[in-house]
Amino acid sequence: MAAELDKKQEPKKKIELYKWLSIAAMLVISLGIYFTYNYTQATTGINVADISPEFGQKEVRFVNQIEEKRDSLAIYATANPELYKKFTNDLKNLDADYERLKVELPESPNQLLIVKAMVRNREMQLQILKQQLMIINQVNQYKKENSI
Repeated sequence: MAAELDKKQEPKKKIELYKWLSIAAMLVISLGIYFTYNYTQATTGINVADISPEFGQKEVRFVNQIEEKRDSLAIYATANPELYKKFTNDLKNLDADYERLKVELPESPNQLLIVKAMVRNREMQLQILKQQLMIINQVNQYKKENSI
């Protein structure tokens, strides 16, 4: 009976060489995709401060002031919704230009030039916001004077 069991047991199949090679190839391809994806994620995250710390500080200062001015402008939005809509359209255009520059930064051969343009864009946004707030204050002052 033991002899019959030995005859019925099939010998273990060995995994052939091509199967091992295909498994190894899949592993290499997977690792390649993983590291390529992580490398591109790391390189696209270039900041202005990475290129020029001086311009990085300026941009941070401008961004803080821009946010403050936008908050002030939003307060006036309820009193002058049409004027606010025109003002925000101007800022949206500058924001779109900034985002375009931000995308160009990693691939640009002259990154300092792009950084200067990005900081100049922020500076223009701040100047426009200051002008818009001044205009809104003048409109409100005019309304107060004429209502008396």
